[in-house]
Amino acid sequence: MDIIVCMKQVPGTARVDIDENTGVLKREGVEAKMNPYDLYAIETAVRLREEYGGTVRAVTMGPLQAREILKEAFMMGADECALLSDKALAGADVLATSYALSGFIKKLGLFDLIICGKQTTDGDTAQVGAETAEFLDIPHASNVVRIVGVCGGLIRVEVDMSDCILVQDIPFPCLLTVEKDIFTPRLPSYRKKLESAEKEIRVFTLEQLDDRDPEHYGLNGSPTRVERVFPPDASTVRVTVDGTGEEIAEYLYEKLRENKFV
Repeated sequence: MDIIVCMKQVPGTARVDIDENTGVLKREGVEAKMNPYDLYAIETAVRLREEYGGTVRAVTMGPLQAREILKEAFMMGADECALLSDKALAGADVLATSYALSGFIKKLGLFDLIICGKQTTDGDTAQVGAETAEFLDIPHASNVVRIVGVCGGLIRVEVDMSDCILVQDIPFPCLLTVEKDIFTPRLPSYRKKLESAEKEIRVFTLEQLDDRDPEHYGLNGSPTRVERVFPPDASTVRVTVDGTGEEIAEYLYEKLRENKFV
């Protein structure tokens, strides 16, 4: 089974600056990390490979510094890694990101399965996986909580539908977005770090995609426009309340009512 895992590097802190002209995050020089939800995606992929054989390829789109999370993917068991990096891709919304990823994946060759994390911690849209599948014209399922098994060109999964669990048989090739806790992610292996130290991370640019029109990527290809971005007010004010349980409860209730939370 040939599995592709889509990953993203996200800010490692909530203290980030916003470009006033474009409304996008300033990522240069900001502490960064692998999107936490992608840890479950790479773990799912590695476990499927361990059970059914094949390869795991980790991919991401972003600046060159995003190679750091691909190195981490190697340490978690990925066989190959590739990065799509080009200034023309900067500022992409979910549509432009999905379009770029779909073109990138097409250049990587044939695959059986694409696995994505549920969402990213910087955007929280939970849309890129499904939109990428639509651009690739392949079936997909979101909110996957369990992989039941693989048989006869199909993968059987359980999907969380909020009020019930839906069991689906999905033909390959397909895309899944997996929920947090589908598996417990393994720790990066120091042994694999040493083994993968010389492994190549292939870097692609816009010029290597079939569609090279810069109007289809980045800010130019993004129909979403940010009207206003502002950081939440930070408050360090603390209030200590003494009294009986009933008195503290009454105080909390009055404060909630005063601030119109109840």
